[in-house]
Amino acid sequence: MIRLSCRSLALLLAIAAPFAASAADYTVQPGSKLGFTSSFQGSSFDGQFGKWTAAISYDAAKLAASKFDVTVDLSSAKTGDNDRDSALPGSDFFDVAKYPQAHFVTTGFRQQGSQVIADGTLTLHGVTKPVSLNVTFKPQGNGATLDVAGSLKRLDFGVGGGQYKDTSVIGADVKVTAHLVLSAK
Repeated sequence: MIRLSCRSLALLLAIAAPFAASAADYTVQPGSKLGFTSSFQGSSFDGQFGKWTAAISYDAAKLAASKFDVTVDLSSAKTGDNDRDSALPGSDFFDVAKYPQAHFVTTGFRQQGSQVIADGTLTLHGVTKPVSLNVTFKPQGNGATLDVAGSLKRLDFGVGGGQYKDTSVIGADVKVTAHLVLSAK
């Protein structure tokens, strides 16, 4: 029979705790997409960001140890419409000269029925606000796919100034989506 002193037991638990609480780290692979959907004069349009990085640590069984940290190069936004694409980096929208990046980092995860929610903060256009995203994580071999979706109010972040504050021209809601193809580190 092995006997441990309280001090030995505390030391053993302190050493083991970081390993028990860690989530799996992943790298983002080609084929991953970060996009958005909004509307202009009542018609829906989709866009994507071509340049972004994501640090992903995730384990559905260890949500408390999971974390997303995503940085987006706002100048890489493309919608397929030349007028819109040339306006997005300007001062009326993303103002990339002053605010070149958006940053989302999780503050925690929670289970809501069968849905996992990633709560975090988004810094966009110099404004930081809470944002929640629905998470769907599917392990596949030595990796996984991760889909996230949520929505935000663009005016909460000061995106769409001047004549574009009118939500009848450009919709108030922006849906954010991502499909990440991940491989385990």
